[in-house]
Amino acid sequence: MNQEMMPFQAVKRKQIADEVAEQLQRKIATGEWDVGTKIPTEPELMKLFGVGRSTVREAVSVLVHAGLLEKKQGHGTFVCQPTTSQEPLDYRLSRAEIIEVYEVRSVLELEIARLAALRRKDEDLRLMREALDRRAVTLAAGDLNGYLDADITFHLAVAGATRNKVLTDVYRSFVEAIRKALKNLVTDPAMQNPFTLQHEKIYEAIRDQDAKAAELYSIQHLDGTKLELQKHMGNS
Repeated sequence: MNQEMMPFQAVKRKQIADEVAEQLQRKIATGEWDVGTKIPTEPELMKLFGVGRSTVREAVSVLVHAGLLEKKQGHGTFVCQPTTSQEPLDYRLSRAEIIEVYEVRSVLELEIARLAALRRKDEDLRLMREALDRRAVTLAAGDLNGYLDADITFHLAVAGATRNKVLTDVYRSFVEAIRKALKNLVTDPAMQNPFTLQHEKIYEAIRDQDAKAAELYSIQHLDGTKLELQKHMGNS
């Protein structure tokens, strides 16, 4: 079992068991732990996360009930193949077609942009501005990973401005799938210059609390991205 690809992080949040469960689920969703993989023992997980036995048991129990893990008496806990009805969204998205992810993303982002324009606060604007500035810097430097991080951070800041926790969480679940799609699409950050203006227009519309303009510029951005994605898929 290779645990070096994605190291665990020490947990400091209140919902400790939930965070541990999320990190374990991420190992499964990314394919780092394939079906049939035996996960670390309770003592090993306690050491890796720096948490107590009860926390580890609760986190593992969450994934057992979700159908992602299976306990085998006397042998340990293993990754299993969930049924479609049990399959968590993160896991389903890891296997989804990229174009399907973008179609759903388009539906979400239009409402996110509209609500963000109506509900944004100054702190939201600050986070968006910082992300856009970092996006521009990494774009100029040709830093692909930094560019992708900044781009996604901007969209998450917009989602957070909706003040709708459920909508934000649903969008956040798409982040890894979106990152995967963008990484395949954006081989040269310099090609993203046309999208920079669209991001600025989205920001300005949200800043000015113009919900219709925020939707309009989001549509232009998503249509352009989807077109580039379809071209890439046609050439691959």
